Amino acid sequence: MDDGYGRAAVAVIEKNEKSKRNEKNEKNEKSKKSKKNATKQATELIPTGVEMCKVVLARLRAARRDAGMVTSEYAMGIVAAVAFAVVLYKVVTSGAVSAELQGIVKQALDARM
Repeated sequence: MDDGYGRAAVAVIEKNEKSKRNEKNEKNEKSKKSKKNATKQATELIPTGVEMCKVVLARLRAARRDAGMVTSEYAMGIVAAVAFAVVLYKVVTSGAVSAELQGIVKQALDARM
């Protein structure tokens, strides 16, 4: 006795299986598309030879602009300048050099024009 319930149940099962197959196919297609996009994006990120040269030149120019001193170098420069100034002061204020400088200034002031 077939009352139609068996056929209806088979139809529902077949419909569910077909729906699952369609979903699986859609997922596979999306996966393939995303893999293609990922590959395309990855190849776009790899620079060509010309682009690589531009990047290297830009970095070299940036390195050349950074030719200043850092804080420790400033400190060492100041110490050296102060040491040179002290030595120069001692030389200039010594007896012999002081007498020579006074003689030069006196001679320049006594010069006839």
